[in-house]
Amino acid sequence: MKLPRTDRGRLGLVLVLAAAVTVFTATVPLLRDWFDLRVYYGTVDSWIHHDGRLYDYRVPGTTYGFTYPPFAAVVMLPMALVGLHVAIAVALLLNLAALAFSLRVLAGRSWRRHGWYGVGLVACGLALFEPLRDTFSFGQVNILLLALVLLDCWLLATGRERWAGVGIGLAAAIKLTPAAFIGLLLVARRWRAAAVATAVAAAATALAAWVAPDASRFYWTHAMWDTTRVGRLDYVSNQSVQGILARLDVSSREVWAVVVLVVLGVWVVRTRRAVAAGDWTAAFALTGLTACLVSPITWVHHLVWLLPSFAVLVRAGHLRIAGALYAVLCTSVVWLWFDDASGVDGFLGSNTYAWITLGLLLWLPVGQLGVDRSTLPRVTSDTAPAPMPAAPAIAKASAQPGSSSGSTAATTGTAAGPGLGLTRNASSEPTGSTRPAAPNPQSSSSPASS
Repeated sequence: MKLPRTDRGRLGLVLVLAAAVTVFTATVPLLRDWFDLRVYYGTVDSWIHHDGRLYDYRVPGTTYGFTYPPFAAVVMLPMALVGLHVAIAVALLLNLAALAFSLRVLAGRSWRRHGWYGVGLVACGLALFEPLRDTFSFGQVNILLLALVLLDCWLLATGRERWAGVGIGLAAAIKLTPAAFIGLLLVARRWRAAAVATAVAAAATALAAWVAPDASRFYWTHAMWDTTRVGRLDYVSNQSVQGILARLDVSSREVWAVVVLVVLGVWVVRTRRAVAAGDWTAAFALTGLTACLVSPITWVHHLVWLLPSFAVLVRAGHLRIAGALYAVLCTSVVWLWFDDASGVDGFLGSNTYAWITLGLLLWLPVGQLGVDRSTLPRVTSDTAPAPMPAAPAIAKASAQPGSSSGSTAATTGTAAGPGLGLTRNASSEPTGSTRPAAPNPQSSSSPASS
């Protein structure tokens, strides 16, 4: 099938695809009804208006409560000033803005070549991506954190290192997973940026401790060490190494620690290679993949951290591989093993997204910065002009020290692939936890929240 070449034909194609995506997202996937946003909103409302404690709140009728560091609650305090529907609308707009910024960073200058038509096709493809669907439907913060981290990626790639680390520091203070990117800065020997990120995270945490001292004490001494209140480790949505082991009924922490160390070793080797080539997009992509694998719990919606990897694949020219992997991540295929993940098919199928993450960590191309063709001069004649006599001298001069070839990485946009909507037999509980709520967990001596 040939793609339309006229603006009218392109507009028609985009409208047809948008209608199909709308029908798909409205009927096939399990819509989450802003559940996580309701957790945030209810926690802040209870804390500010009803003198409640952060880690005691539960969404009525469920066992779910607030699981992020106290600074996240401080950031969310403005929700106490508005109604739930306003908070939902603001969260939706913030997520859309963060997604647009993230795509702009990943696409570099190449986005100008595609115009509204390319933007429309990419938007339709992104709407099918299950981690993004769940992030928007849950009202999650994943895209906002990705945007903060990619801000530092852009600063490092463009040589604006003075403020690099601020985004990572803020993201790490809101949620623990982005702290992995401080490790990236250390591996890359960007000591100043690592110090900035650490200082920002520490300052934000200290601010939260000043605002909510009891909640901060409880979180850092009890809550962060307990994963059970976040959800069951063996729940099919957990696409981390720990999730794979849990579905195999392997509960040994030693086994998990050994696997994590192997994953971290691969990450260090591959990340150093990317940084040495000046390929910051690949370095950040590899770190996002690793964070998803080594985190005890990586729900499907956390896999938005895979988006930079698809940008790297497209930039390196691996369009078919990117499209195939992206298509699988649109299918919700892991939910076919929601009830039973036993057997060989369960081992392979229920961990499909984790296998993709691991495969990308091992084989993602690094150091292939590509060429931004929009900056190259056009040759209007059929015959290329003869080389200038001064070309050898220019080539010799360009090889002198100081003409770095890896200071700025030009990257392309994310891949968009078709997806098959498989009907899920999904749980009525969004993260599958079966742990009963403690009557007064924050004041209890037992760990409560992570």
